[in-house]
Amino acid sequence: MASSVFFFFMVLLFLLLLPLCLSEVLIFPLTHSLSTAQFNTTHHLLKSTSARSATRLHRHRHRQVSLPLAPGSDYTLSFSLGSQTISLYMDTGSDVVWLPCHPFDCILCEGKYSPAAIPNPGPLNLSSAAPVSCKSRACSSVHSSRSSDLCAMARCPLEDIETSDCRKYSCPPFYYAYGDGSFIATLYSDSLTVPMSSPSLVLRNFTFGCAHSALGEPIGVAGFGRGVLSMPAQLATSSPDIGNYFSYCLVSHSFDTDRVRRPSPLILGRNSVAENKAKQLPTDDFAYTPMLENPKHPYFYCVGLQALSVGRRRIAAPESLRRVDRKGNGGMVVDSGTTFTMLPQEFYNSVVTEFDNRVGSVFKRAAEVEDQTGLGPCYFMDSGKLSSSRSNVPQLLLHFGGNSSVAMPTRNYFYEFSYGGDKAKAKRRVGCMMLMNGGDEAGGPAGLLGNYQQQGFEVVYDLEKRRVGFARRKCASLWDTLNRH
Repeated sequence: MASSVFFFFMVLLFLLLLPLCLSEVLIFPLTHSLSTAQFNTTHHLLKSTSARSATRLHRHRHRQVSLPLAPGSDYTLSFSLGSQTISLYMDTGSDVVWLPCHPFDCILCEGKYSPAAIPNPGPLNLSSAAPVSCKSRACSSVHSSRSSDLCAMARCPLEDIETSDCRKYSCPPFYYAYGDGSFIATLYSDSLTVPMSSPSLVLRNFTFGCAHSALGEPIGVAGFGRGVLSMPAQLATSSPDIGNYFSYCLVSHSFDTDRVRRPSPLILGRNSVAENKAKQLPTDDFAYTPMLENPKHPYFYCVGLQALSVGRRRIAAPESLRRVDRKGNGGMVVDSGTTFTMLPQEFYNSVVTEFDNRVGSVFKRAAEVEDQTGLGPCYFMDSGKLSSSRSNVPQLLLHFGGNSSVAMPTRNYFYEFSYGGDKAKAKRRVGCMMLMNGGDEAGGPAGLLGNYQQQGFEVVYDLEKRRVGFARRKCASLWDTLNRH
């Protein structure tokens, strides 16, 4: 899908990190908001987001390294790096933390963001940061190469390479590419500070990528995938449990308003049973599914999708969604950096056919809305035979490996909004299914589970037991509960 189609910008809201008085547990506020200033109508916003989700899947299939996010309907977290507080996108589909640094040149970024709207405007000034050594594990990891090659790339003298005396040379710049953009960055380290009750958590040698040039990517990303440079892995140096167990609970958002949302809690570390009881939280009501190992993309959180139920009909998923093969192809990636869930074409068509058999018998199909949003099927909800629209939308259940099933709230897969409203036509109420056709290309993940479908769930990543869990929550209330003293 052409990448020239726009991208809408999320207004970044600065929030101080609130402390949680529990040992070895960190709570971050994930902020989310939408700005409709660049788009005339809701369907333009939906078109932008659906195209970006498709681009994201294309990127996962055709590159060795997953790179996040163009500005969009995503979630950010804030922390202090050196002397500055920064906000980055939170992304489970990548494993590197990076940000723009002074001086910064972003090509083709016009209209994707407003520098004046960003807290702490301007790229980071690395007054206290130090370059990472060419011989470091971090340098080898980001380049996926041998240390001697890295020394050659850094133009070390041959005698130093032969004697393995390359530690004094800086790690060479690295290149990342994604769906419709790319950037070049250099590894630096600096102190990262997470405010806590007493004392604040400080990591002295937090490693991140500093980008001085980018194409279409004006905002940095905190990678939460499985890798030595990811945010959880580096925080694990202060407490192993923080890196081996984290969860988030995404507050629901929509596309037809322009308002700031309440924080979504990102929980790093594990609450004990006693602490859960004290906070009046369920101790273990998660539906767990095993993580699938991916030899080509080890940083992915891959799970197996066995089937999807539309109402009472269970539709078996293809083999490509159930497992990951020896080449690293297949499986479904749980990805906070993609908005909409993507399914293989034939499987998607089966789901749509069954969905349309149910909803299309009551409401008129809105083909023009489908063309303008990139979503489908869509319906005119004011044309139904019955007054209650949601009662005619069948329930969707995701059946994962490990004999676990997740029932999705209607708002997670069927979105209703006002359409039209010019002089010739009055506004109409329409509704669209929020799953997308991922095509039938071979290679890479077979599907993605996007953040829109994860809203209203606490999603837990248990790396020690190698599983992902889902539990229904009132996420805004969970944030209040976790931070109540």
